[in-house]
Amino acid sequence: MSIETTATEAATVLAALAGMLRELLEEYGLDDAEITMETTFHDDLELESVDLVALSGQLREHYGDRVNFAAFIAERDLDEIIALTVGELVRYIVASLRATA
Repeated sequence: MSIETTATEAATVLAALAGMLRELLEEYGLDDAEITMETTFHDDLELESVDLVALSGQLREHYGDRVNFAAFIAERDLDEIIALTVGELVRYIVASLRATA
């Protein structure tokens, strides 16, 4: 895999994930929030645990069983979950999709 392929995959996943997040944020009136690889779920997007559960459902709907968000979160302690960035999840999704390709 080339670096360009990885960047393209990450950009594609970021775009899909940003769409899912905007859908979640819409009910808070934050659907115009800028979402980048550095965006944090807690501090920047102010997502609550219930929002992460909803995001998990959206990821399953979009990617099927190839992406296990619950397992991704379960590997982290609370401080790591609070500091979690969109980029970390994007890299996990790309790796998961590659592993099942």
